[in-house]
Amino acid sequence: MSIRRRGTAALALAVAGALALSACGDSDSGASGKADSGGSKSVAQGGKDFAEAAEKTARMGTAAKPGQFPRTVTHAMGRTELKQRPKRVVVLDVGELDNVVSLGVKPVGYAPTEGDDGVPGYLKKAAGSPKDVGTINALNLEAIANLKPDLILGSELRAAKLYPQLAKIAPTVFSVRPGFTWKENYLLNAAALDRTAEAKAELGAYEKKAKALGEELGADKPTITMLRYMPDRIRLYAKASFIGTILEDVGLPRPKNQQVNDLATEISPEKIDEADADWIFTGVYGDAKKTGRAAAEKNPLWKKLDAVKKGHAKDVPDETWYLGLGVTAADAVLDDLRADLVK
Repeated sequence: MSIRRRGTAALALAVAGALALSACGDSDSGASGKADSGGSKSVAQGGKDFAEAAEKTARMGTAAKPGQFPRTVTHAMGRTELKQRPKRVVVLDVGELDNVVSLGVKPVGYAPTEGDDGVPGYLKKAAGSPKDVGTINALNLEAIANLKPDLILGSELRAAKLYPQLAKIAPTVFSVRPGFTWKENYLLNAAALDRTAEAKAELGAYEKKAKALGEELGADKPTITMLRYMPDRIRLYAKASFIGTILEDVGLPRPKNQQVNDLATEISPEKIDEADADWIFTGVYGDAKKTGRAAAEKNPLWKKLDAVKKGHAKDVPDETWYLGLGVTAADAVLDDLRADLVK
């Protein structure tokens, strides 16, 4: 079975199982255009949304052979014909940026997340100097058109409403959403670029590395909380997230309150004890002073957590652990996990 089908099939089964078990509770679906954010839904509804995304993602790709053009790529918004191998690529999110850069492509245009200073630091050396085409929530169509791209890569979640205009500028291929289907999204982007073999090799190396880390950690693996402070919420990232898939690939267990098939659950600063685990890895989106971090970590409950008392509460780079959404970021996360967990 291919990497794409194996991963998506496993995810769909996991989500289906969660729907049978989840009776109540709120978690975040990640269903808005804001970076990795969304409106609150029940666990069951959120699980259904993610199951549908996984099923839709599994039908994407191309039947074209290596080097074959024209080729037609099936994606979230329909079917797109590419007459020749793309050379001038515009990417509309960091996941697509990570994907194309890992395949040796330097995009001509890039739309970063709001508040970011352009290309993430971990990709700067290999990404070249793509032009600014707005942000993921405010794309500049004129800037995109001026770059004369021959391929635009993005997602339905971020820019579905702009797809008709984008498709008039250049052939456009959209995944369903960034995040937990990052491996399938990678293969979709690679199919459009005629670099599927390279993408499969990169994913194979990642999966081998994740498995090796899991084996090195042994049977008695520590529980992991992924805690992230944002301007308007505090999140405990769950299974149907980018970082959730990486932890699952390594075989790292999660506290029960994070074993839901949704992007994340949300807590208030007063309930920071719900982040309890053997290890807590903390990310911050944007300016930490504009989040609830200070209030949460002043709470006496925070200082009583075992992970905090043992020095097992660590800050991690938000740009790779939470915003990376691609194989390069995933590989960096594995390195960070190994540095902390392997003694």
